Amino acid sequence: MSRLYGNNHRALQMAFDTRALADRIEDIAVKPEVDDVGKAFIESRDMFFLSTVDHNGRPTVSYKGGTPGFVRVVSPNTILFPSYDGNGMYLSMGNITGNAEIGMLFIDFEKPFRLRLQGRAEVIVSGPELGLFKEAELVVKVAVHETWMNCPRYVHRYQKVEPSRYAPGVEADTPFCEWKRIDGLQDVVRPSERETVAEMGTTTIEDWMGKVLTGDKGA
Repeated sequence: MSRLYGNNHRALQMAFDTRALADRIEDIAVKPEVDDVGKAFIESRDMFFLSTVDHNGRPTVSYKGGTPGFVRVVSPNTILFPSYDGNGMYLSMGNITGNAEIGMLFIDFEKPFRLRLQGRAEVIVSGPELGLFKEAELVVKVAVHETWMNCPRYVHRYQKVEPSRYAPGVEADTPFCEWKRIDGLQDVVRPSERETVAEMGTTTIEDWMGKVLTGDKGA
């Protein structure tokens, strides 16, 4: 019994004569836990892609960034990662609350190397887990179902230029989110954020978008 393949996968494998190959790859590569190599790789990453499913069954893929070690492998079958302050939509966290099945993709673009992880996630809103991550609003606890290393064949090679200044721990004091200073948002941001903006001053959507489009670090 395959852990990965359903009838639709099997139909395509049969059509392209790859069923035996697919089964062999699953036997060799797919593991029900995070091994030592996977742990070292995951905890060395400063970003990953998170796949969740919303209330309408639609997939959402999000980029999650931090500093190396912001995803923690606490046991072969359990990982933790933080949810930081974002745009207030809580798409990923809300999706997980409604549908716990997630996918995670970790990539090293310099080597290249990549690892997939699938699991069942739980959003933690209070408790000691939050204290493990600087500035975490929430923590996600994942029960690991499968992990496997992917062929790097089509992964383009890129080099990191510098870390985001907004990732907790990059700077001594994490900068205030620049787009929350946009004047048209001041009636909907949280009161504490409005107070900070009152001290810093507002900006316009045009000025902020100008920084985004030109790669200005101030964005």
